[in-house]
Amino acid sequence: MLMGLVVGTVVSTRKEEDLTGLRFLMVKELDQKMEQTGKMVVCADAMGAGVGEVVLYASGSSARQTTVTKDRPVDAVIMAIVDMVQVGTDTTYVKP
Repeated sequence: MLMGLVVGTVVSTRKEEDLTGLRFLMVKELDQKMEQTGKMVVCADAMGAGVGEVVLYASGSSARQTTVTKDRPVDAVIMAIVDMVQVGTDTTYVKP
């Protein structure tokens, strides 16, 4: 799993039929210090995440293992919305 920040929405009215009904979000990868790494990915959203939320996402074949994305042609999926991140004794993120 990877951690990221939802920064936008992707709208596509024409797409592969198996993708109908999925919502797509732009996610920027975060490191352990909650800083953006410069990597960005478009994820199918299985959790109802919103812009500004910190999420966990999976990519590759793991992205097709959620109920929402099972056997669909997706390469990344949001599978959790983060409430808190703690590294050692330091809390680096708490959901507002």
